[in-house]
Order: sequence, then structure tokens, then C-alpha cells
Amino acid sequence: MQHITIRNGLVLLFGVLLFGIIVVGLHNAFTSKVPGANDFYPRWRGSQLFWQDGIDPYSDGATQAIQEGIYGRPALPEEDQVLFVYPFYTVFFLLPMSWLNYEWAQPVWLAVVMLSVITAVLLTLKLVEWKMPFWLLAITFIWAIFFYNSSRTVILGQFAGPVFLAMVAALLALKRDRDVAAGLLLALSTVKPQMTFLLVIALLIWAVGQRRWHFVGSFIAAMLLLTGLSFALLPGWLFSFVDQVLFYPAYTFTGSSLWVITGYYWPWLGKPVENGLILLLMAYLIWQWRKLWRLPLSSPQFLIIISLTLIITNMVVVRTATTNYIIMYIPLFLALKAISSKWRRGDLWVALIMLGSIVGMWVLFLASVQGDTEHPIMYLPLPFLLLPIMMWANYQANRGRVTAV
Repeated sequence: MQHITIRNGLVLLFGVLLFGIIVVGLHNAFTSKVPGANDFYPRWRGSQLFWQDGIDPYSDGATQAIQEGIYGRPALPEEDQVLFVYPFYTVFFLLPMSWLNYEWAQPVWLAVVMLSVITAVLLTLKLVEWKMPFWLLAITFIWAIFFYNSSRTVILGQFAGPVFLAMVAALLALKRDRDVAAGLLLALSTVKPQMTFLLVIALLIWAVGQRRWHFVGSFIAAMLLLTGLSFALLPGWLFSFVDQVLFYPAYTFTGSSLWVITGYYWPWLGKPVENGLILLLMAYLIWQWRKLWRLPLSSPQFLIIISLTLIITNMVVVRTATTNYIIMYIPLFLALKAISSKWRRGDLWVALIMLGSIVGMWVLFLASVQGDTEHPIMYLPLPFLLLPIMMWANYQANRGRVTAV
């Protein structure tokens, strides 16, 4: 027992030192010279205004302060309005950083996001039960940092990184029968609800069918605590949050990956076709959810249906982002694991795919980028590649032909 305590203490000490080195390195190399992480700044500034000055982060005054911090002036109508536009309980997570100036708050947050993404990828390997050889694990570590969606998440300071970590950790906790921890982690992942709303529904359906009441109770209790404290501090936050969410599409350009097809490349298809495809995907997903009632976590089909849920989430929401796509690393690693186990020299193929995807996605970005805005084509590769793969895997599972993905 003493040996385990010493080991855990050393691991914790190493983690703190590593975090500090990353923060100082990011500060000295980047953030002290060029402020960035524009997706983080509105949440940080809104939280700072609330904790230090008692200002409603959804108010016009807070919005103006955020805009002046980013643009040096009020935003033009055609520009990103950089609203707070997150659930109020975001301010609880940012409380420690609200007392730092942005020059230091930014590297602290970027370090959190970077380590969240890397840790989430490593936990995903545990989730899909994939023991890689060391050399492939090293390549995976490099991929986790430099793959387009990961790098963009870190550069922008996106909450998608910590949300992905909370999501994977929740699934892994369920797998290890730590239901209370799983419920808490799933509740924390709702800080960015457009990434997790379908997963929450799917897991609650599964939990009721499996009578995992501690998980259900823990999730509900955590959500009541987060929202209850929010209402106590800012009674009207929910209406303000909904107003900003509804206004969000008015100043953002790219919609979902389906919109890229029906509204950008083939606009003659229009909204009716997009809505029809959304209905078809949701009908298919709900039909698959009916199986969750009786699927144990040990069933390969459980993760397949969860993977379909994560992919379809990013295809049906009104607005998504390529940073949100990192939740699709779960189906991606399921597919790569299948290649590793079923193809001749499978590990080599996986390594080539990983390295090729780093180069390919960045070449696609650089060839298509418009000023400082990513081209809508960046929204297409992951969901449209992974959806048919997971649908086929699910079809095979229904026929009893899948023992492992």
C-alpha cells in the first residue's frame, strides 16, 4: 500500500512539473508575444467580468467588453460576435483563471486543452481495448498532437478538448463499474452541449435498460448541482443562454457537414433535402438505440452504436466545428484497431494511415483556406468516412458476424 502511495505521489509530482513546464514554455514562446485562443477568450472574459465585477456574461456590456478585447472595437455585423454563448456553469470551471491576466490565463488553458486531448486519446485506446506496440503508441502520441482536428482544438483553446476527455473518461468509468464517477463526468461534458446531447440520451437509455441507477442518479444530481448553483447566482441565465444560442447561426458561416453538401456545394438541394437527411439519420439512430436496453458494455455493438451516436451528432446539429470532431476519434480508433488486427501487417498500415492523415488534412487545409477562415471542405472527411464504416460494422454485428470491431 505504501509503495502504491509513493508511486501515485511521484506520478502526481511529475504531472504538475510537466504542466508547469508546458505553461511556461507556451507563455515564453507564444502567448507573451501574440495573444490567441480566440475561442477561449469570450468564455474567460465573460467569467472574469462575472467573478470580479458581478457583470452578467450574457449582457450587452459583457459582449462589448469581449469584442473590444478581441477586435479593439465593437464587432461589425458581418464578423463573429464572440458572445459568451455557453452554459453559465462554465464560469465555475474558469474561476481560477479569472484572476489571471490573459497573458498567463491563455497558456494555462492551452496546456489544459493539449493534455486533455492527449489523455483522451490514450484513454480511447483503453476504451477500445487496444494494446499497441510501443513504436505505434509513439506514432499515436504524435498523431494526437499534430492531426488537424487536434491541433486546431489546441490552437483555438477550444473546450472540445476537456469535453472529449470527460466523455471518454465517463465511458471508461462505466466499463469499470464506477457509475457515480461516470455520471459526474458525463455531467461535466455538457459544458458544450452540442457535442454531447445525443450521447447523454443514448447512455441514459442504456442505463435504464441495464438498471445502472447509480449512474443515472449521479448524472441527475450533478446536473442539478451545476444548474442549481447557476440559477442561484444568475436567475435568468438559461433564457439568456438560449437567446445567444438562437442568435449564433446569424453570424456564423458554416453549418453542419450535411449543410456543406446541401447548402454550399449543391445549394439547389436546399434546406428541405438537408432536413430530410437529418430526419433519416435520426430515425436510423433512434432505431439502433432500441438495442441499447439489452446490450452489456462488453458487447462490441455497444461501442459501435455509441460511435454512430457521436458521428451523427456532428452531422445533424445546426452548427458544429471541426474541433468538435475529436469525439469521432472513438469510432476512428475502432476502425484502426480492426485494420491492425485483420489486415496483413496491420500495425504498419495503421502507422501509415496516421502519418498520412496528418499530412493530408493539413495539405487540404492549406490548399483551401480562405484568409483566416477554414474552408467548408474540412468538415467532410471524418464524418463521411466514418459513418459508412460504422454502419457496416453495425450491420455485421446485427448478423452476429462481429466479435470485435
